[in-house]
Amino acid sequence: MIFDSILIIAGVALVIYGADRLTAGASALARRMNIPEIIIGLTIVAAGTSAPEFFVSFMSAIKGTPDMAVGNVVGSNIFNVLLIVGVTAMVAPISVTRTTVGKDMIWAIIASVLFLMCCFGNTPLSFEGCVLGRTKGFVLLLFFALFMRQTLMEAKVAKSTTEDKRQATKDSAIKNVLLFIAGLAMLIFGSNIFVDSASSVAASLGISQGVIGLTIVAGGTSLPELATSVVAAKKGNSAIAIGNVIGSNVFNILAILGTTAAICPMELHGITPVDIIVMGTSIFLLWLFSYTKLTVTRWEGAVLTSIFVLYMTYLLINI
Repeated sequence: MIFDSILIIAGVALVIYGADRLTAGASALARRMNIPEIIIGLTIVAAGTSAPEFFVSFMSAIKGTPDMAVGNVVGSNIFNVLLIVGVTAMVAPISVTRTTVGKDMIWAIIASVLFLMCCFGNTPLSFEGCVLGRTKGFVLLLFFALFMRQTLMEAKVAKSTTEDKRQATKDSAIKNVLLFIAGLAMLIFGSNIFVDSASSVAASLGISQGVIGLTIVAGGTSLPELATSVVAAKKGNSAIAIGNVIGSNVFNILAILGTTAAICPMELHGITPVDIIVMGTSIFLLWLFSYTKLTVTRWEGAVLTSIFVLYMTYLLINI
């Protein structure tokens, strides 16, 4: 039990560090190929911060623990909106652009509703018997492709007012390739350790794989987003948190679950309608708070954080 807990921490550390190295290597290679910064941010960096969720979910599905795979994504999205944005807003009110409210958040809501529809099983109010098969996976990937197409089309017409002169453009291609490979290796190895150890702890405590995915696994894989948001808030640029969270949420559902289901169909047992409803409600509340005055205020952040505490309490009571 203690050894497994240590392995969980080690696995999280490897996954997060690996995601950072993979993103750094891929971004530097993209700059050498003269790919615009905004494209890098919307694709490589966004994918990099969601890489822990992807590899943990993918390895969970392959190892026969689909509830942990889905719980990881659902839990990460809940962590992102309720805890990360909530805490960040309490530190410093978050300003939101009209584009984020009118496009990005709408896509996050669409992704949540689409996922809810995919989860219905034998009865309308139950997920029992639900299978996230290849067809549903390809549907999610289709919507992700539409999201990326719209995002990239808007990025192409955006004009940068600054020139990036960071040393990354001067790094050797071999060094960047090695960074990418090393990051990928750490992600795969760390994800293996993390999933095996979390599954062992769940079995020892008699806790379902779904709950472990919604709590421990989701919290661990959300650390990159949390770190980014906290640093941004301290620097007085907390608006970064919104873009980071929204992009991650859309990527988690459409790309991660879509890819995982398309490769390895998953039958759900431990994820309940309450979990999906909390995820969908959280993003809707964030949109509502942002839509009013294009700002998420401190008291609104407190509301989001309070809902997160209530939800975690609900999970612990119903273990």
